[in-house]
Amino acid sequence: MSKVSAIIFICLIASIQPAQAVLPLIAAALAVAGVGFGPAAIGFTTAGITAGSTAAAMMSASAIASGGGVVAGGVVATLQSVGAAGVSYGTYMAAAGAGAAAGRYIEGEDE
Repeated sequence: MSKVSAIIFICLIASIQPAQAVLPLIAAALAVAGVGFGPAAIGFTTAGITAGSTAAAMMSASAIASGGGVVAGGVVATLQSVGAAGVSYGTYMAAAGAGAAAGRYIEGEDE
């Protein structure tokens, strides 16, 4: 199942009527894009942390706070891992589900 079909599937589950699937679909797509492209957009890339980026500032602050090194399993280390290796299909599914649920919740507030 591709990422797009997974998003559509989750939106159909989250929504009773097809017309109500628009906002959950958009929110799910944005969540999947954020998980996939977010770390690279702030400087966590496959080649390492980009100099002068938000990621570099985060790494510097983390190293200063922990006395000279980045904490294993911390936010910076986790984001670098995601930037270097990507995330699993299950993570994309979880992001799509959370995005669809958030979109459905926001859409329901209008009623």
